[in-house]
Amino acid sequence: MLNTPLLPDKRWMSIWIKCTAVLALLNLILALFNASYVPLRDIYLRYTPQVVHLYDPIKGIEPHPQTEQYQETFERLLSQIPDVGLDSPDVQQSLERLQQESNALIEENPFIASGKFSTFAKLQRRITDRLEQDSVKVAFHQFWSPEYLRSQDILSELNFFQTKIIPLLATNYYRKIDDNGQPYDGYWRIDIWFIGFFALEFLALTLIASRRRVGLSWFDAMLRRWYDWFLFIPVWRWLRILPVTVRLHQGKVANIEHILSQMIHEPAIYLSDHISEFVTIRTLNQLQEAVENGDVARGILNPSDYVSVGEANSLQAISDRLLELSIYKVLPQVQPEIKSLLNHSISEALRESAFMELVENVPALGHLPKNVTDQLADYLANATCQTLANAYADELGRERFDELTGQFQTALRQELQDQATLDELQSLISNVLQEVKINYVQRSAQQDPEETIEKVEEVYDHIEQQSSLNSTP
Repeated sequence: MLNTPLLPDKRWMSIWIKCTAVLALLNLILALFNASYVPLRDIYLRYTPQVVHLYDPIKGIEPHPQTEQYQETFERLLSQIPDVGLDSPDVQQSLERLQQESNALIEENPFIASGKFSTFAKLQRRITDRLEQDSVKVAFHQFWSPEYLRSQDILSELNFFQTKIIPLLATNYYRKIDDNGQPYDGYWRIDIWFIGFFALEFLALTLIASRRRVGLSWFDAMLRRWYDWFLFIPVWRWLRILPVTVRLHQGKVANIEHILSQMIHEPAIYLSDHISEFVTIRTLNQLQEAVENGDVARGILNPSDYVSVGEANSLQAISDRLLELSIYKVLPQVQPEIKSLLNHSISEALRESAFMELVENVPALGHLPKNVTDQLADYLANATCQTLANAYADELGRERFDELTGQFQTALRQELQDQATLDELQSLISNVLQEVKINYVQRSAQQDPEETIEKVEEVYDHIEQQSSLNSTP
C-alpha cells in the first residue's frame, strides 16, 4: 500500500460512501418513478395532481386538444345553467356544441395517441348503460338533448357526467415525438447530473484503489467495480438497483443481510446440495483416476518427481513426528500389554524346553519357571522402552533410526514395484473410493438440505450473538 497524503483516510472514505449510497438510492428512486410514470399516470393524477402538473412537461405530455376542448365546453355549460336556465340560447348552443364534439369524439377516438383504449371503452360503456342505448353516438346525442335533461333530474345527470365521464377524459393526453420517432422523454436532463457525478466518482475511486494496492492497475480496478457502470449508463436504469444495494451494504446505511438471505434461501438450498455433491464426486474421481493411472504409485516410488511445498520433506517430517510420539507417548502407555505379551511368549518358549520340564519336576524348583518368566518379561519390556527412548534421543541412535527408516522405505518401494502387487493395491484402493462415492451419494439423497441450511444459520446466529456480547461494554 502506498502511503501518500493525497489519498483520503478511512474515516472520510466511510462518510463519503454513506453519502454517495444515499445519493445513489435517490437516483434509483427517481429512475423507477420515471419508468413507472406513464403507466401509473392515472393514479398520480387522481391522488397527486400537483406531481402530474410538474412532471408532465418532462415526459413531453400535454393535454389533448380535443378532450380538453370537450371539458371546457362542459364547464361552460355548468356555469350557464344556474344563471340562465336550460331554455336560454347560450345553453342551447352549448348543448348543440357538446353533441357535435361527442360525435367527433366517437368517430376520431383521441385516446389512440395515448394508447388508452381501455379508458375509451370504459367511457362508451358508462354512457350507453346510463342511457340504456346500444349506440354510443345515439346515447351522447340523447344525453345532451334538452328534452332528456328536462325529463330527468338535471343536477343528477350533470353530476354523473362530471364524476364518471370527465375524469376519464382528463386522463387522456398528447405526447410529443422526438427526432428519432420515439415518445419524448426529458428525464435525461435530470439524470445527466447523476451520471456525471457517479462517472467522476467511479474514476476517482478506481484511481485511489489502484494507488493503494501494489500491482493493481487502474483498468483492473475499474473491472472490479463493474457493478458501478450501471450508474452512468443511460439505459436499463432499473439495473442500478445492483450498485445501490452494494453501496447501501458497504456504507452500512441499511442492513440487507436478512433480506438477501431470505431471497436466496431456496436457490441456495438447491445449489449447495448439488454443488457439494459435484465437488465431492469430482475430487474422488480425480483421486480414483490418479490411483488407476499410477500417479499415486509414481509419487511414492519416485519421490524425486513429486512436487513438494517448502524445503522440508513433508513425508519424512510426518514419519519422524509419528516415531517420536510412538516412543515417548505410546510405548509407555502400552508397556503393561508389552510385558504381558513377552510373558506369554517366554512362557511358551520355556514350556517347550526339555530343561524346564526337568526343573519343574524338582520339588523345590517347581515355581522357578514362573518367577523367571515374570522377571524376564518385566525386564525386557522396561529395557525395550528405555532403550528406544535413549537411542532416539542420542544423536548416533537417531542416525541409526534414520538409516532404518530409509532402508525400510527403500525396501518397501522395491517390493511395491512388483506389477502384480501394484495392480492389486490400485484395484483395491479404486474399489474403496468407488464405495465411498456410492455411499456418499446415498447418504446425501437421504439427508434434507433444509437441515444443512438450518445448521449453517445456527452457526451464523451464534457468531452474531458472540459478536454482540463482545461489543457490549
